[in-house]
Amino acid sequence: MELKTIIEPIKEDLKNFDRYFRNAMRSNIPYVDMIARYIVKQKGKRIRPVLVLLSSRTCGNINESTYRGAALVEILHTATLIHDDVVDDADTRRGLASINAVWKNKIAVLMGDYLLAKGLLLSLDNRDHEFLKIISNSVRKMSEAEILQIAKSRQLNLDEKTYLKIISGKTASLLSTCTEIGAVSANVDEQTRILMREFGEALGMAFQIRDDLLDYIGKKSITGKPVGKDLIEKKLTLPLIHALSKASKKEQISILKIIKKEKKTDFHIILELVEKYGGIDYAERKAAEYAKLAKSKIVALPDSESKESLLNFVDFIITRKN
Repeated sequence: MELKTIIEPIKEDLKNFDRYFRNAMRSNIPYVDMIARYIVKQKGKRIRPVLVLLSSRTCGNINESTYRGAALVEILHTATLIHDDVVDDADTRRGLASINAVWKNKIAVLMGDYLLAKGLLLSLDNRDHEFLKIISNSVRKMSEAEILQIAKSRQLNLDEKTYLKIISGKTASLLSTCTEIGAVSANVDEQTRILMREFGEALGMAFQIRDDLLDYIGKKSITGKPVGKDLIEKKLTLPLIHALSKASKKEQISILKIIKKEKKTDFHIILELVEKYGGIDYAERKAAEYAKLAKSKIVALPDSESKESLLNFVDFIITRKN
């Protein structure tokens, strides 16, 4: 299943969203506006606005508040990516030079702040207070999860329970925000809103586990990042966490020493351990479990093209190559 097929029910809505997003990013200060237009060019798969739009259409109809909700999510997500690139000293983003690479760190941080303010004002000016409440809670969870992950990467003592807690806050919270905002914009009842939020949460868990899997089984030419990048950054993810839980004490000590050394050439040793103890198969099964859970949340909703696209989106997430 390809993404272009999944978005077919909202193809025209996405064009409207793109125009709305560009307008929402604009500034009266020419220099700021120039950077904002550059950011708009760094268009990725638009997974988050796609989820907002599909969720809204599945629950009813897309309206003006749906576009605002989708723009809010994408603006705030973009702001966090800009700040991440500064922290990671990243040179590229979505195939183009990153903001910090072109305009240096100070401008990048300020542009991230600018976008945060634009997103908040977009909601406040239109009295979308429920959207603000949902996304503010999501940003809080994301920040807490990132800090927890940094702390655990220093200690190298991450277990599966903590890993799942981290990805719930870091990734699943934002995807659940997308599906919940889509539902809220369609004026659904409370039960449907909860189901849509839970759908996004389970989808996000599957998404992140698959993303972490690609660090072991992906190819740089497809994923755009070197295999083993998470390990270089001392991020322990599910394939290795599971393998370490099955490995002997001697093997655990040996692998953790390799990670501490940050030697890219030793990645094959870690991969051998992960394969020996079934870490990749285990992570694939876990992603499939969350995918099944996600589908169960919306199966009772009225049948429609958009609902079918959401179900197909789940399959796309756990089979994607990049």
